[in-house]
Amino acid sequence: MRTIWWNSNNRTVQMIDQRLLPHRLELPEFADYRAVAAAIHNMTIRGAPAIGAAGAYAMALAALQSPAQTRDSLLIDLQAAKTVLDAARPTAVNLSWATQRLLDLAYHLVLPNMDDLRSALLAAAERLADEDVEINRRMGAFGAAVILDGANILHHCNTGSLAAVDYGTALGVVRAAVEQGKKVHVWVDETRPRLQGARLTAWELMQDGIPMTLIADNAAGHLMRTGKVDVVLFGADRVAANGDVANKVGSYSLAVLAQENGIPCYSVVPTSTVDLNLPSGDHIPIEERAADEVTHVGGVAVAPAQVPVLNLAFDVTPHRYLTGIMTEEGICYPPFTVSLRQAKEAAEARIRGCAVAQPGCAVIGAAERRRNYKNDGCRCYRIAGL
Repeated sequence: MRTIWWNSNNRTVQMIDQRLLPHRLELPEFADYRAVAAAIHNMTIRGAPAIGAAGAYAMALAALQSPAQTRDSLLIDLQAAKTVLDAARPTAVNLSWATQRLLDLAYHLVLPNMDDLRSALLAAAERLADEDVEINRRMGAFGAAVILDGANILHHCNTGSLAAVDYGTALGVVRAAVEQGKKVHVWVDETRPRLQGARLTAWELMQDGIPMTLIADNAAGHLMRTGKVDVVLFGADRVAANGDVANKVGSYSLAVLAQENGIPCYSVVPTSTVDLNLPSGDHIPIEERAADEVTHVGGVAVAPAQVPVLNLAFDVTPHRYLTGIMTEEGICYPPFTVSLRQAKEAAEARIRGCAVAQPGCAVIGAAERRRNYKNDGCRCYRIAGL
């Protein structure tokens, strides 16, 4: 089962409510882009690639909801929807990347009528979700190459199918290693305060029958010092141009501990998470969340009433603590300013994927797209859904 998908029967976006796992599996439906924005904010759906897909589907919903009769009016409604969606979670760049991709498509597509444009946006959202699965499998294959048979992997937060559309990023690397026949064991830290490791990662690995052990967050250093960890893997919600990584709070501590103990540490991300516009992690906005995520566990208070709380959802790991950054275009190594840009450019070229898909290709008309598709399999045609 995917984390998020389009329900064509009633024209809604459907997703797994991750707040209820592992105890209940519920699949709410959303017919309004504002409701999807709320679901992103309250973490019904979470994980950078997953909320990117959610943002794309929500933009398609916004187009279907819009009463606009002209293209210009629709573009105004889509820009308003993008503003609402992007504000739902400010750290993960995949969200704004996906909404911008849909908005750019709406700006550049030349189609006979509004219904065709709305259909093209929905097809683009579907394609973006499908691409995520393909990207994760490519990342898994590249990353698994550095996972040795018998490795003990320390994993932070949740980066599996639930954090993406399917398969996963860092857990995708684990899955790929297992598919290659390697025997691995995963140390799953609980990941306070929302316990994504305990609730979600442990559940996914147990469903797959992959050997794992749940640990308290504070046990990681002891395991590293005593030689029980061979590699550290985590994802990212945004990667700056220099390789600084913003990920679930606690990632920085793990990376520092890994370097102190001579253990390789990798962040696993699709290139859509790489933000070349930010020179360093100092420029990445860090989301602060509600105090009750820290003061309560499972709805039960564990701290004094009215206690002051700082609840940072993310921290920044400076690039010097990372061995490499695994992407769908290969593993990026220092200098990250060079390797990340090359990976980003390679991914964009692969998505365009045809000889005519140079900068400005998006303005090619529908008829020319069809000709290109017939001539050389133009991927623009498939992304647009024309």
